[in-house]
Amino acid sequence: MSDLMLTAQDASGHVHLIIGSNSLASARCAKSLEFGALPKVVAPVEAEIHYALRNRIEEGKVGWIKKEFKEEDLQRWGRKEVDNVVDAVFVTNGGKNVLSIMHISDSVIKLRIPVNVTDAPDLCTFTLLSTHSDGPLQIGITTSGNGCKLASRIRREIASSLPPNFGSAVERLGTVRRRVWEEHSRFEDSNAENENDDSTAQTSTFNQLICESDHNVAKTRRMRWLSQICEYWPLRRLASITDADIDSILKSYVSINPSPALLDTPVLNSRSSPEPEIILAGSGPGSPSLLTLATHRAIQIASVILTDKLVPSAVLDLIPRRTPVHIARKFPGNAEAAQAELLSLGLEALEKGLTVLRLKQGDPYIYGRGGEEYMFFKERGFTPIILPGITSALSAPLFAAIPPTHRSVADQVLICTGTSRKGAAPTPPPYISTQTVVFLMALHRLSSLVESLIGTPSAYPTSKNSMSSENTVKNNLPPSHPPWPPSTPCAVLERASCPDQRVIRSTLEHVCAAVEEEGSRPPGLLVVGWSCEVLVKGGGQEARWVVEEGFAGLGSLDGELAAVDGRLGEMDWVGGLRGGMEGD
Repeated sequence: MSDLMLTAQDASGHVHLIIGSNSLASARCAKSLEFGALPKVVAPVEAEIHYALRNRIEEGKVGWIKKEFKEEDLQRWGRKEVDNVVDAVFVTNGGKNVLSIMHISDSVIKLRIPVNVTDAPDLCTFTLLSTHSDGPLQIGITTSGNGCKLASRIRREIASSLPPNFGSAVERLGTVRRRVWEEHSRFEDSNAENENDDSTAQTSTFNQLICESDHNVAKTRRMRWLSQICEYWPLRRLASITDADIDSILKSYVSINPSPALLDTPVLNSRSSPEPEIILAGSGPGSPSLLTLATHRAIQIASVILTDKLVPSAVLDLIPRRTPVHIARKFPGNAEAAQAELLSLGLEALEKGLTVLRLKQGDPYIYGRGGEEYMFFKERGFTPIILPGITSALSAPLFAAIPPTHRSVADQVLICTGTSRKGAAPTPPPYISTQTVVFLMALHRLSSLVESLIGTPSAYPTSKNSMSSENTVKNNLPPSHPPWPPSTPCAVLERASCPDQRVIRSTLEHVCAAVEEEGSRPPGLLVVGWSCEVLVKGGGQEARWVVEEGFAGLGSLDGELAAVDGRLGEMDWVGGLRGGMEGD
């Protein structure tokens, strides 16, 4: 069986014809009633009716057509508005007469009516999922006919991993989205996101650069912020969102300069420490197993935590519930204002004598504004403690089987930003065949970055060994800055070390098309160089790119690290964070 297209259908008022009267027919009727459909059972008078089904018939909830099924029933018992054609057919008495069941299925399919036949996936045009419902949130699991009990188990596991009453948060976020969209719709030139399709991933323009001077920024600020928190906030935080939080979002992002958030003063005062401390810490690439012991301890003792939106939920889940957390309200076009807000909040907490943890993705000094924040707090009398983190620039390639250095292939590594201050495009690095280049913060402007690397298409060498001064001259670039061959291997690495890690392997020639088609899964980075194909080859001539889903994990260490992580919170911490880390 090929992969099934999973859809959600509004069955309100639909007529479902259930052929059979056994326990499964009773279950099908119950499911139809649950979603507002009108089930009608086709079974002869002498048939044995399941007791629960009989109760529903007697209560008038289920219709009983007291006869054997005939083809004409398909176009007799449906709704008038669809010429009496039934909306779906469930055959529940399979196995008794295979030829009869096949004939029923063929008859139904010819009329293009959806049909489900028990224990006969080849005769079905649709299958029912094992579902979890929580208000507007619905989760469905199918094994495509390969084991309904397993589907039920998987559904329970997924549902139990969600925060309690998460459906209420979904409904609340939907309400605020509608309110914001109604307001934005008054602007004819509004560019607010209006995608209402659950099936689509984030587009490649999700984090597209927006200048703060743009006239439309103020109009779409709240909608973009709402999209960002849905993508980046941990589910536990989204589940606890309140009407007051929503009002704050609506009120804060009305103008170009949003009003700053306020810390919960009573809570903070109750957790003050003898001396104020500001800790700048890196959280690593994503997996909580890759946190340093010092950063893990800082998470446990902090009075308040100011975190980047890119820090994944698995790390944020380590934060004690009693600790106030502020997630940076950064999105394209608001980075500077959000950064100023975080600094203001940190200073406010320090002046109250608190321990402040500024938690960053990766390493605080690798494009994390760590140096700027160090100077900000030190100039105001608070010398930060710096805790390094494993930078994604070097660890993400490792998890994608890309060695940044490899003998005879790459003898140097360059880490670059794809976006300079205020969104300006940085100077592209020259092509060096033995160099691996890692671009951070580049995927939102990937097209222009690639264009700046490869220059005019007509003058490119086709391999790492064919670079010449003649090629350089033809490309109108100085000899000191040769262009990159379009055939240079590259890889887009997204959400490294997280369960939903994704790797897109391609070349500079095709990587833009790959990201455009596959969509965005931030945060991500771009690795360029011949080391990209040392351990894993790309798609070759036939495939322009290859997509690899999922994180292979840390092997047997995963269980060991989880156990250690559970013990860390119970350990008495010996020694201080400050020792040996004072900066100039």
